[in-house]
Amino acid sequence: MLDRRRVLRTIAGLFLAMAGPGAYAAVWEPGRQNVTRYRLTPRGWPEGRRLRLAVLSDLHVGSLHVPLARVSDLVAATNALKPDLTLLVGDFVASRARIASDPSLAELAAELARLEARDGVFAVLGNHDWWHDEPTQQLRQGPTQVGLALERAGIPVLENKAVRLETAGGPLWLAGLGDQIAFLSRGRRPRGIDDLAGTMAQITDDDAPVIMMAHEPDVFARMPDRVTLTLSGHTHGGQVRFLGWAPIVPSRYGNRYAYGHVRENGRDLVVSGGIGTSQLPIRFGIPPEIVLIELG
Repeated sequence: MLDRRRVLRTIAGLFLAMAGPGAYAAVWEPGRQNVTRYRLTPRGWPEGRRLRLAVLSDLHVGSLHVPLARVSDLVAATNALKPDLTLLVGDFVASRARIASDPSLAELAAELARLEARDGVFAVLGNHDWWHDEPTQQLRQGPTQVGLALERAGIPVLENKAVRLETAGGPLWLAGLGDQIAFLSRGRRPRGIDDLAGTMAQITDDDAPVIMMAHEPDVFARMPDRVTLTLSGHTHGGQVRFLGWAPIVPSRYGNRYAYGHVRENGRDLVVSGGIGTSQLPIRFGIPPEIVLIELG
């Protein structure tokens, strides 16, 4: 089993050994901000209905390239896309213990509360939102401080919860899965709080499409056919990509769900490359992105 930190450190060393690529990966690319667009008509999507989704993932605010001021820029850029729904798919905090210079969670949530979308802004949490919340790890239960801050700022956090919305594209079920690796376990695989069956049980037997927000994409392998579209982050696209391939991806499926639009057995998944960085502050071949999905 490859150790992600060790592999990324090796890759970073190789880049730094080649001064040009090293500077690009450590300084230039992580500071970029792309808009990646997808136009999809998933199975079961009602004919003639259109919906615009903006997706932000893996902000990792407080990391080297994502100060609070950059969140303000991201909010403005996302609002300019005029989405019907803006969906935040986890990992709001840096991939390390909080330090004094980090913005407060209330400040971060207040910036995100400036997001504007006709049919609402919703969130799920990521593993780092759990892992770096010491009381939560000790008690082995939530709520997390990140989740509380978002809720207080007026952003609903969907944790094993589904809500029915009346949107610009008609009625829609929006579901959010609890994190799949929320609790660190010494010497064992992290334990999750995800409850896919319980979340799906909240969806009534109507014909409204279902969009599922799940921070880690691995759950897509067992996602029910009732789900029209799954949205994930977590992988950062591998954070280093060569010709569409990443040498290491934090997923049991490797590159299968590493990045972008994946269609399997008539089911659709979109994995965002995210904004921030984890473990090491480098990106190569996978710049930060806001994702815009046009359905229908």
